[in-house]
Amino acid sequence: MTRLRVLLIAEGAAGVQSLRMLATSSHEVVGIVNGEVRTSAAGATVVGMAGRLGYRVFPAAQAREPAFADLVLRERVDLLVNVHGRYILPETVVSAPRIGSFNLHLSPLPRYAGLNAPSWAIYHGEPTHGVALHWMDAGINTGPLAYTAEFPVDEDETGLTLTGKCIRAGLPLLHDLLTDAVRHGVPSRPQPTAPRRYHGREVPHEGRLFWSDSAVRVERFIRACNYSPFPSPWRSPRAYLGGREIAILKASLVGERSDAAAGTVGRRLGNDILVSARDRWVKVQQVQVGSTVLPAAEALRPGERFALPGPAERAPAIR
Repeated sequence: MTRLRVLLIAEGAAGVQSLRMLATSSHEVVGIVNGEVRTSAAGATVVGMAGRLGYRVFPAAQAREPAFADLVLRERVDLLVNVHGRYILPETVVSAPRIGSFNLHLSPLPRYAGLNAPSWAIYHGEPTHGVALHWMDAGINTGPLAYTAEFPVDEDETGLTLTGKCIRAGLPLLHDLLTDAVRHGVPSRPQPTAPRRYHGREVPHEGRLFWSDSAVRVERFIRACNYSPFPSPWRSPRAYLGGREIAILKASLVGERSDAAAGTVGRRLGNDILVSARDRWVKVQQVQVGSTVLPAAEALRPGERFALPGPAERAPAIR
């Protein structure tokens, strides 16, 4: 079997899993590109694992320079594979590998190009999500598709759990890439003609929680932000009560209609407490006040009411 020379750009949990898979394959890892500054980091990180395996680590800043293409050519790289690297490579670097450069994108394309796609999918109430392994070109997530996979989005999905599904669905696509690159060539087909939706680093309504929305939308936003116990790329939704900023960490739907004004704190349910959205009650389970994480019923009192945004701040309509 032909032994491929692979240069891996890897970040986060997806990068760790991809590096682990490559390390146990028959192919040669030329090096790792990563955004961490220190190459001696330990633990379940890309850099820590690369160090234990004896792989060279190149800083992301170096890969963003056109001259990095010279290193790719000198090292006779067959495949450049990007897994969760959130930086743009020069076209000279992308075109330097012998076979090509590929990006594992944690969403379907072109529906969710850009960043934080699992959170956006939950926020928009998508019934299904997916991953795409595509050829890289000069654009951002615009190259032809090589492999795709889709799966259902559960009703209680969080940003963390959906990201985990994406990683588990994406690893077999990387295996297919390595297999086909050796045997009969990597597929290439144009992305569907469906509308392209691109998201950058923005967060829906700047991270504010709008109790004046429907309960479904409120609860979706909270789940989309939830990456616990890891930091959320969107942070946690913020609401304001009595001059205090309160982050809403966990909540669920109860299906009970509410005639109370939006933002009204209702009755306790053990350690949880109800808060009225526009149409129904939302059961708030966990909040954060300052640096302290609390059961919701310890921080909120029945009869209080969250401040509501003014007309100019109201959330944009989504489906």
